[in-house]
Amino acid sequence: MGFTQEKIGAIVRQQRAFFRTGKTLGVEWRVAQLKKLKQAVIDHTEELQKALYEDLGKSPVEAYLVDIGPVIVEINEILRGIKKWAKPERHFSGLMCFPSVGTTVYKMPYGVSLIISPFNFPVLLTLGVLAASIAGGNTAVIKASSKSAASTRALQRLIADTFPEKYAVVIDGGHDVADMCLAERFDKIFYTGSPKVAKHVLEAASKNLTSVALELGGETGNWCIVRRDADLRDAARKIAFFKICNAGQICININQIAVAQEVAKDFLRELKREFIRQIGEQAEKNPDYPKLITDAVYEKCVRLTDEYRAKVVFGGTGDSETRRFSPTVLYPIDADEDIVQHELFCPILPVVPFKDAEIDDLMKLIAEREHPLAMYVFTSDMRWANAVMSTQQFGGGCINEVCVHMMVKGVPFNGTGHSGMGAYHGEWGFREFTHPTTVLKGSTRFNLPLREHPYSGRAAKAKMALLRLFER
Repeated sequence: MGFTQEKIGAIVRQQRAFFRTGKTLGVEWRVAQLKKLKQAVIDHTEELQKALYEDLGKSPVEAYLVDIGPVIVEINEILRGIKKWAKPERHFSGLMCFPSVGTTVYKMPYGVSLIISPFNFPVLLTLGVLAASIAGGNTAVIKASSKSAASTRALQRLIADTFPEKYAVVIDGGHDVADMCLAERFDKIFYTGSPKVAKHVLEAASKNLTSVALELGGETGNWCIVRRDADLRDAARKIAFFKICNAGQICININQIAVAQEVAKDFLRELKREFIRQIGEQAEKNPDYPKLITDAVYEKCVRLTDEYRAKVVFGGTGDSETRRFSPTVLYPIDADEDIVQHELFCPILPVVPFKDAEIDDLMKLIAEREHPLAMYVFTSDMRWANAVMSTQQFGGGCINEVCVHMMVKGVPFNGTGHSGMGAYHGEWGFREFTHPTTVLKGSTRFNLPLREHPYSGRAAKAKMALLRLFER
C-alpha cells in the first residue's frame, strides 16, 4: 500500500473520531486489547522470526530472546498492574481550599499517538511501545522502519489481523512518509532512533506543541569501564555476548571500553577467547551471527577497520554478500580520537587504556561529553561503583553486568539529554502515554470570604492571621 499525505491524514482523522467516542477510556476494554495483542504475537511468532532473519540474520532463538519474548513479558507486566495504575487518585484538598475536601487526579490518555520505531529491534521497539500506548487509552499510528522491510510487512499483517485501522495501523515507507506523519497533528509522539533525527521530530512536534518521548542511542556512545580489580574473565564473557548480540546494532550496546592499562593485555586475551568460544574465530561464517542492516553499514565497518588496520587486535573480517562483519577489537585507542566520540552502532569495539589511579580524570572526561543511554562498570570496589552510578548522567546501566537492567520489572527505561527524554516499560510506559488531570470538587456551603476582597483594614489582619495558620 502506498501512503500519501491524504491517506495518512484520513487515518489520523478516523482515529481521532474513534478516540472521541470514549471507547478507549474503559480499563477493561484496554485489558481486552492488550490480551488480543499478546495472542497476536504468540500466533505470529514464526512469521516474525522469519522476518527478523531476513532483515537482520537473527536466529530463531535470538529473535525470540531479545525481540519477541520481551513483548509478551511487557504485556504481562502491564496486565498485572493497569487497573491499579489507571485508578483515579484521591487527595485531601487542604485547609487552603476549604470548604472543598476532595480532589481527584485522573490518568487521561493523550489521544492519537504516533509511534516511530527503528530497524534494530523492530518487534520489541514497535509492539512494546504500542502496549504502553494501549495501556494509556490511546489510538496508534505506527511508522515502522523501511530498513527492516520484512519485519514491517509482518507487523502490518499482525496489526491488521488484530485491530481495526481506526484504532491501530502500521504505515510503511521511507523518510518522506515519516515526514508526512509528522506533518499531521498528533497528541503524543514516541520516537526511537538517533539524536540527529530526534531533533527533526522535536521541531515538527513543536508546531503543534505535541508531547514527545525520545529514546536515543546517545551522540558519543555508551562507555564500559573495566578497572584493574575487575573479574576479567567474567567481564570479557559478558561484553563478548553483548557485542555479538544483533551485531552491535543496539542502542544500549557498548560503544567503547575503557580498560585499566595494568590489566589491558590480560583483558584482551580473555575477550578474544570469549569471542571465539561464543561465535567462532570467523564470526562472519557462522549462520547464527546476525548481519548488518544495510550495505552502507557494512561499508562503514570496512572503512573504519581499514582506517585503524594497524590497531586491529581481533576480527576485522567480513562477508559483503551476507553483510556479516566480525566483532572487531581496536587497541590502543586514545580517548580523544574521533572513533570514540560518535555512536558506532556496529560490531567495532575500540578499547581505550587508562591508568587506574587516574580513573577520576576519565570519569570527568566522560561527564563532559553528551550523556550516554547506558553505562557499565566492572570492578570489585562497590563504593566507587555506587558513587559513579549515583553521580554520572546517563540513562541506565549495570555494575558487573551488561544490558539486563532493561529487563527488570517495575523500573523505567529512559535516556537523558542526547540519549533521550521520557521513559517507558511497565507503569512508566503507562505514565508516558497519559497525562494527570487534577479536578477539585467544590462546595456550595460554608464558603468563607477569605479569598475575596477587601484586602485592607480590619479584614486584612484577620485574613493574614488565617493565611499564616494555614501555611504551617
